[in-house]
Amino acid sequence: MDPSPQQPASRPDADDLAAHALRLLARGAADRRAAFHTPTLSTIGLDGRPRARTVVMRGLDVAERLIRLHSDVRSDKVAELRRDPRVALVFYDAAAKLQVRAEGIAVVHSGDDVASEAWGRSQPMARAIYAGAVAPGTPAAGPQPADAHADGGEANFAVIRCVFDRLDLLSLQAAGHRRLLLRWDGGDRTAQWLKP
Repeated sequence: MDPSPQQPASRPDADDLAAHALRLLARGAADRRAAFHTPTLSTIGLDGRPRARTVVMRGLDVAERLIRLHSDVRSDKVAELRRDPRVALVFYDAAAKLQVRAEGIAVVHSGDDVASEAWGRSQPMARAIYAGAVAPGTPAAGPQPADAHADGGEANFAVIRCVFDRLDLLSLQAAGHRRLLLRWDGGDRTAQWLKP
């Protein structure tokens, strides 16, 4: 019996738990109301301190182990990733009682075919976010509204493609928590149960 999208089998084996996590990740990429749609992205700051922020998952390619995000090219996270591409994303779904930590390497795309294609698929309201003359994080005297027009925003638009090589899955179940580490070395996947 296939587990529902909300709950894995009561005592899942490694393949069941991995498949469950990947289904929730795919749903997060496709459904803006899904819990996995807005993970926390962690980077290493330019000052060496950890930095974390909530982002929106814009796409997922399971076969390539690729998570796609969008950002303003002038943001701190882009500068941080260009300096050190190591990245971690944390997803949590309270209803499914599942935490997924994805770790890997990020590549920033701006002014190239990857960014241009994503820009072309973006809605006008989303494009307006990038049209501002002032960079994100710039001190201001008060709240700053988004510009109403998307003109000029493409120059500030970036796609962040995160390729993960580790998924740490923590399933919180009344019958007993389960924790599974998935690793990829080249194209080969290994799975190791860990103490929760």
